[in-house]
Amino acid sequence: MQNKHQVHNLIILDESGSMDSIKSLIISGFNELVQSVKGIEEQFPDQKHLISMVSFNDFNNKILHFADPVNKLNVINDSTYNPASMTPLYDAMGFSISKLKQHLEGKDNYSVLVTILTDGEENASKEYTGLTIKNLVDELKQQKWTFTYIGTDHDVEIMAATMNIHNTMSFDKNVAGIKRMFIKESKSRVKYSLDISNEESTNDDFYATFDENELKK
Repeated sequence: MQNKHQVHNLIILDESGSMDSIKSLIISGFNELVQSVKGIEEQFPDQKHLISMVSFNDFNNKILHFADPVNKLNVINDSTYNPASMTPLYDAMGFSISKLKQHLEGKDNYSVLVTILTDGEENASKEYTGLTIKNLVDELKQQKWTFTYIGTDHDVEIMAATMNIHNTMSFDKNVAGIKRMFIKESKSRVKYSLDISNEESTNDDFYATFDENELKK
């Protein structure tokens, strides 16, 4: 099929020190998520999925992928994901979103799904503020960008709302909670791609309510 609709999956992953206690669970969950994105592209042949993945702490923003096709995706492991230091969330979002926004300038026939995963609130940004991120989110939500925020160990809804992000999911910081979160996240991505194919809105109710039995499948 010519001129497939491009779906850019931008994943912004907290790599601060507080994530170390769940490091192995995050690695395995993200690697399963990569496989699920590959499956979604196969399920929706009218779409071409690309992934940009940035992990962050106050040492740097680490670009693990940038607009890469799903067949080139690499798993993350102990050498590529090493939680340490603090949480400059606004700087990581500003860097990642602005980089992809610039990449897409002049292009059309695309949608962007931004997923932020963190276990703590902003505490170390130097370049971006909450207001500048909110303004950026407001601007891009009018241009087929959908923003989601997944978190634990803080008030997820309030933190996300300060940036005008209302697609949120909280998870328990244990094996069962993280497994359930990644299953729900993957199922929500399928619904997102279905909405794109049906030319329906993707901005609201991203994390639909799933039956508990559905999340165990």
